[in-house]
Amino acid sequence: MSEDKAQKAKKTEEIKEDSKLEEVEFEDEKEIKAVLKKEDTKKVSKEAKKEAKKEKPEEKAKVEEEEEEEESSIFSSADDEELPEEIKEKLEKNKIAREKVNKKKQKKKKKKGPQTQVKTGKAFIKATYNNTIVTLTDLQGGVISWASAGVAGFKGPKKATPYAAQIITKIATMKAKEEYGLKEVAVFASGVGTGKESAIRALNANGLEVTAIKDVTAVPHNGCRPKKPRRV
Repeated sequence: MSEDKAQKAKKTEEIKEDSKLEEVEFEDEKEIKAVLKKEDTKKVSKEAKKEAKKEKPEEKAKVEEEEEEEESSIFSSADDEELPEEIKEKLEKNKIAREKVNKKKQKKKKKKGPQTQVKTGKAFIKATYNNTIVTLTDLQGGVISWASAGVAGFKGPKKATPYAAQIITKIATMKAKEEYGLKEVAVFASGVGTGKESAIRALNANGLEVTAIKDVTAVPHNGCRPKKPRRV
């Protein structure tokens, strides 16, 4: 009996050793396969890079044109959204009134030359508690176009709303783009009104590239003496 037990123990030890060897071989095979896969991927990537380098300049130009078209479509989608009819009517009335005044002035003044193109400029946003004013200028500070909540026909507490600021910026940007071809703008925002952020977003949505944003709100350094507290 003791001999049989010794033989069985030997057999079990041999089986265990064989299984260990098989596991080691299997792991070695796995590592070899992984290394081969990496080499294959490297070769494929090198070939792809070579093919990309061999691309013709015409194909590269086509790719660039497609990217530009995509960008323009993003901005054109924002331009296609028309202004509300009420605001359109008020703007048309204002135009007619201005044209009548300008006709009288033009008789006295000489004709001006062709307008210069202003591709990069500045946008000044003044957002107060009661109103929002957007002014677009050239780099020297000459005013190209401007708009305020009153011009768009808003009255009372509606003048300081974010919606009013959005429509104001649209009116100002449309005029600047049509007449001067404005494309890039550096924004200078001042005031504590609610329409400040929506005006900046509307500039970007209407096709102007915002290159920089700076808050120019005046901060007092203990300058003026405050009022006395109210006695009740």
